[in-house]
Amino acid sequence: MHLYPAIDLMGGRAVRLRQGRRGEADDFGDPVELARKWNDAGATYLHIVDLDAAFDGTSDTLKLLEKMARAFEGTVELGGGLRTLEAIGRRMEIGIDECILGSIACEKPEIVQAACEKWPGRIVVGIDAKNGMAAVHGWVDVTEKPAVDLALQMESFGVKRIIYTDIAKDGMMQGPNFEEISRLAATGMQITGSGGVSSLRDVLKLKEIGCEGAILGRALYEGAVDLKEALEAVR
Repeated sequence: MHLYPAIDLMGGRAVRLRQGRRGEADDFGDPVELARKWNDAGATYLHIVDLDAAFDGTSDTLKLLEKMARAFEGTVELGGGLRTLEAIGRRMEIGIDECILGSIACEKPEIVQAACEKWPGRIVVGIDAKNGMAAVHGWVDVTEKPAVDLALQMESFGVKRIIYTDIAKDGMMQGPNFEEISRLAATGMQITGSGGVSSLRDVLKLKEIGCEGAILGRALYEGAVDLKEALEAVR
């Protein structure tokens, strides 16, 4: 099982939001230093979200992202506001290993298909959901498309891995939505559990229900999960 320490970027800082609300951000410092910290703790995967791009559609973080990619020796994945092939390509060029496509998977699935053809094996789809329905635009709008249906459509394009985040759980330290994650895992796709992971017990339960990995956010920053201990536990 893989563990993905998460660094969310807003205004050049590492932050954590509660339920995706922009006005409820806690500052956790320099993102480059954090990338180095998680690398030194033994992480081999790093999960970055560009919140400015997710909310506004534009962001000027390329130089910062490049520094973070250089500070981390393992696989770096990035999501947030990636809505064109040009934007994806630009991130790939500066050292991002995998790009996570979110809202665009609902709104313009043909872009996901084209990206999978252009960068096979390097495109991940992030499905953010509320009550089992996919949400877009930084979680502001909930669609009428079931998360499971969206995942299966993405699989048909060549997407191998889905990152599933339950909006109601994210940043709340109340545990993930295991029921919904289990439904997605039953599709046979690789599912990375995200949102609400608050303890090592949560991590191990995600492993038990078939997740290939778990994204660790607030739990790491508030000391509820020790990364070294968690990495050892899932080996």
